[in-house]
Amino acid sequence: MNTKHLFLFISALILVAAGGYWFGLQTGNSRSMQNTSADTSQAETSSAAQPQQEGDREILYWKAPMDPTEIYDEPGKSKMGMDLVPVYADEAQDTEGQVSINPVVVQNMNVRTAPVQRKDLSTTVRTVGKVEYDEQKLHNISTKISGWIEQLHVDYTGQMVRQGDPLFSIYSPKLVTTQREYLLALNTLDKISGSDYETVRSGSNSLLKAARKRLDYWDIPESEIERLRETGEVQKTLTLHAPASGVVTMKSAIEGEHIKAGNNVYKIADLSTVWVQTSIYDYEVPWVREGQPAEMELSYQPGNVYKGKVAYVYPEVDRKTRTVQVRLEFPNPDLNLKPGMYASVRIESRPISDAVVIPSEAVLRTGERNVVFVALGEGKFEPREVTLGVEGGPRNEELQVLSGAEPGEMVVTSAQFLIDSESRLQEAIQKMLQQKKPADTTMKDMEMEMKNMQMDMDTDTGSATDTVQKQRMKEMNRQ
Repeated sequence: MNTKHLFLFISALILVAAGGYWFGLQTGNSRSMQNTSADTSQAETSSAAQPQQEGDREILYWKAPMDPTEIYDEPGKSKMGMDLVPVYADEAQDTEGQVSINPVVVQNMNVRTAPVQRKDLSTTVRTVGKVEYDEQKLHNISTKISGWIEQLHVDYTGQMVRQGDPLFSIYSPKLVTTQREYLLALNTLDKISGSDYETVRSGSNSLLKAARKRLDYWDIPESEIERLRETGEVQKTLTLHAPASGVVTMKSAIEGEHIKAGNNVYKIADLSTVWVQTSIYDYEVPWVREGQPAEMELSYQPGNVYKGKVAYVYPEVDRKTRTVQVRLEFPNPDLNLKPGMYASVRIESRPISDAVVIPSEAVLRTGERNVVFVALGEGKFEPREVTLGVEGGPRNEELQVLSGAEPGEMVVTSAQFLIDSESRLQEAIQKMLQQKKPADTTMKDMEMEMKNMQMDMDTDTGSATDTVQKQRMKEMNRQ
């Protein structure tokens, strides 16, 4: 082998050795980086498997201070560039249905509470009524015989009359004829009273009774019949008297006018008692019963309080106004209460004993259910569905609770909508976290599997490279 060939062989050997050294160095660095990546991945997996800790409190997640629905697994910045706020496990919704709020936030929300009480529940039904006549004390004056009005003793509407006062005098030919028949039958009976014929005596007696009955049917006063019998003088006119004391509310009689039997001539209303017609809403009906005391005040008689009672509750509801009509009865000895007056009415109800009562403002009505928030302390609240009874209290600001709340518990009376919103928000976040955990676990498992596959491929690649280098070295040694 000459010098030239020896030089070329040595140069080729040096190049192969340098190439093998460089390739080995790159392979070692790749394996080192793979080992470092695997260690880092294992550390991240271990860190992810352990809950984040800050001091002694467990951090569930991080949220944006301006958007509670923007949540992250690690601290950092929000989309608005603000520092994320940690949410601790002891602050989250740990019990189903409960909501936890920071006490500072509770104070800023101006949350007020009131106790659930056991007490006698009653109410005062307030409404407006109208004074009307007592229909049981209305009297219609009419005649049962036809005739002409000879004289009027009560000649205008609104005149006050007393029982027994004369109203008007009527002339009736039938009445005059019947009086004469009565006197004739009476005289005939006296003349034949000593007759030996029983048939004659009974016939005369029948005529007398028939004439007397006609006078009775025409409402001729007993005093007039006795006067006719004693004096034997036929009266041309008949005077009709007032059957009761009261005010004349209708008058159709005109002096000299002919009236027929059955025509209403006067209408008299007794105002010693009056009715007050009023209406109450259908939800107030359970509080009102017949016989309950009632009070009434008139705006044009300040300071005067009239006391009466509930006389009748009508059995139907007005379809348009959804109200029930109630009739009250008030004594009116001084006649100060006049039909047509409007008055403010108060009806005192009978109390319900040992009722569980909460403030009306504590109830959230959703249409399908009624919900209250019970304060558990330390910023925790629990929504409860309650069954409500009647509404009562001095100003109808209390509600009877049939189920769902117990005496001694504290219910929220303000900011319920904010608490309800917070409850729904926490519930939504919990659902998001539950959906996110399986997805995160799956992604991490996929990443680990991909990294392991890459490591295996790199290992296989390194082994193949070593084999090639060894073969090249053998070939060079042969040459």
